[in-house]
Amino acid sequence: MAAIGSLAGKLAIVTGAGSGIGRATCRILAREGASVIAADKNISGAQDTVSSVPNGTDQTHIPLELDVGDHKSITTALKSTLEHYKKPPSIIVNSAGITRDNFLLKLKHSDFDDVININLKGTFMMIQLFSNAIVEHGVQGGSIINIASTSGKYGNIGQVNYSASKAGVEGLTKTAAKEFGKFGIRVNCVLPGMIATPMTDAVPDKVREKAVKMIPLGRFGKPEEVGEVIAFLASDKSSYVHGATVDITGGV
Repeated sequence: MAAIGSLAGKLAIVTGAGSGIGRATCRILAREGASVIAADKNISGAQDTVSSVPNGTDQTHIPLELDVGDHKSITTALKSTLEHYKKPPSIIVNSAGITRDNFLLKLKHSDFDDVININLKGTFMMIQLFSNAIVEHGVQGGSIINIASTSGKYGNIGQVNYSASKAGVEGLTKTAAKEFGKFGIRVNCVLPGMIATPMTDAVPDKVREKAVKMIPLGRFGKPEEVGEVIAFLASDKSSYVHGATVDITGGV
């Protein structure tokens, strides 16, 4: 039975696919008919994601080991994708990210560099390499969705590196949108608030309790609630949404 859905026949790559928002996004994109490349530095996590996504007879999902902080790793991932599918993905979801939290006065330079390298430079390198492939292969209807954060919009105590990286992702998104419109490649980003993922699980209980009180809906979001917005931005349903940022915060 052929896959039907808003993304039928599309090929998507999702970074950070081994858990959290990335894993939920893979499942939803597959549900909508896309073939999904689940890319993660943790290959076992990526494999677990692929085993959990729905399959149609015209869909082929694969796990892919990928370190977005390493240009060579991204180049190898693109080469593997082209060898396997004979085309680049038209949907690119940049979900890989890390935290190295501390107060600004105490933050190690290496922890600042690591977060910028993965969250911001990694997103830049993914966009640059994979978008070049989209243009060179004449793939139509490209859509790039970047994961920024409300921390990048408002700042957050103890997250100067993370906030700076995510503010950069939003600026990168808006600039890429201005440059890529002529290629028919749309670029947007989502700004999740407090979402129940392994990253927020590491937040101390007292901080989590305080955060919930500030959310009008009174709860953390679910990864699937972010994934549904990403799927909308990946589809033709959002064909005139370009250079946008979408807050997913429960009302914060």
